Amino acid sequence: MVINHHQQKLYGLPVFRFPEADRSDGLPDPDAVAWRISVGSYESTEAWEEAFARFTASVDTTGVRALIVGSWSEAYEEGPEPVVSALVAARDRLPGLRALFIGDMTFMDCEISWINQGLLSPLLDAFPELEEFGSRGGNGLEFPAVRHERLRSLRIETGGLSSSVVRDIGASDLPALESLDLWLGADEYGADTTVADLAPILAGSRLPRLRHLALRNSVIQDEIAIALSGAPVVARLESLDLSMGTLGDEGAEALLGGQPLTHLKKLDLHHHFVSEPMRERLLATLGAAGVEVDLSEVEEAEDWDDGVEHRYVAVAE
Repeated sequence: MVINHHQQKLYGLPVFRFPEADRSDGLPDPDAVAWRISVGSYESTEAWEEAFARFTASVDTTGVRALIVGSWSEAYEEGPEPVVSALVAARDRLPGLRALFIGDMTFMDCEISWINQGLLSPLLDAFPELEEFGSRGGNGLEFPAVRHERLRSLRIETGGLSSSVVRDIGASDLPALESLDLWLGADEYGADTTVADLAPILAGSRLPRLRHLALRNSVIQDEIAIALSGAPVVARLESLDLSMGTLGDEGAEALLGGQPLTHLKKLDLHHHFVSEPMRERLLATLGAAGVEVDLSEVEEAEDWDDGVEHRYVAVAE
């Protein structure tokens, strides 16, 4: 699977792409849309910060509630440091900003594991009222431990997420966080997270309001499921997402044999390697209890000449 479409909504608002330099007509009300600002990834005639300057000159930014950063110039070689600097410098002009996403690119713009990211925590420091934050791309991503009082949703999409980022997120104090979504990825694209790195998240002590947890797109999906079978954070969740990864019967068995999951509203396991008999057990046990169980996208492991069963995540390169 590749990422083949840009985001359609953010903060419950439809996305509106801020127009090219030769257009400025027909702009919506500032608070009616999530504004997407993007330039060409390849040989762009305009830098992202130049497009952002046009945006702040054309729109009453005091009313802007949601902002999406699409491509910046040469994203496959350059990080978003100028983007971050421009946004931080404009913080006083964006008092109503509540949602921000950095790196909304499809494979046509830049493959997810080619996107160069960087230090993003200054954005959380600059916008203390932010409620939703997300980013795409793990190459060079830095996310030092932070404290943020208002953040309700954090989403990090990667084809390979560094364990240092996972540990820093686990060390962050996010008392209002309700939804955490981490795409852990594959080792060939930088994923080196272990279950031990996830321990603070699984304990949930710094995430008292967490209700939706996604630890997905991972090559250690079975190990994560085993750890979750006894993790304290699970008891207060409304939804659990282990989709897009290499989950098989071992992980599914752990989910069934561990602490009860019948309190969940949804268990998302789509893109998995679970056998039909085990799928039937999951549905009989959890589905019958009213849990919505997504077992779509049944995958088959690749059988190479080495005699080892090879599974794959949904999004890597």
